[in-house]
Amino acid sequence: MQSAPSSLIDLNIGPSGRAVAQPMDLDLLEALYQHTSLERVSSAQYLAMSLWFLERELRGFSSFFKNESLSEQEHGFNFAKYLIARGQTVELEEVTKPIQEWKTVQELLTLSFQMEADVTSSVQQIYSLAERSNDTRTTVFLDPVIDEQIKSEDEMAYLLGKVKFADNDPSALLIIDNELNNK
Repeated sequence: MQSAPSSLIDLNIGPSGRAVAQPMDLDLLEALYQHTSLERVSSAQYLAMSLWFLERELRGFSSFFKNESLSEQEHGFNFAKYLIARGQTVELEEVTKPIQEWKTVQELLTLSFQMEADVTSSVQQIYSLAERSNDTRTTVFLDPVIDEQIKSEDEMAYLLGKVKFADNDPSALLIIDNELNNK
């Protein structure tokens, strides 16, 4: 069996030089880059939160937010890997300095919940862009991301609810901290 002459094969090549089966819509591509940055910013913010709790001897909260930081870092890496698989070159933007001071645990948890809601919104917007550009590869990639994100948002809402109920009572916060430490 003879192979086709190379002049008869028309390959799509991405910016990285990698062959791609389907080029990416530019708006979708930009949204994926922005989301990758959002995951990295969230990771840095959760690390700052972890340290804030550690400084206050709340090791359960600290461990929880350290794990959140690592999780967000992994999410950002997965988005970057997906972009590379689609033939793109990943350029990382500078990560903004995280907030490092809060008046109360509830204030910190409120920010955490808002961050999760923002990440969920970003993923949903990317999904809509992928659907509009008939990019099934991206919707398939995003399906488990959305499931995981909804769980993360729910977990953060639950923790925020517990902290709100504690009403900044040190004894109640220590009980929550102990529960987180035993997870």
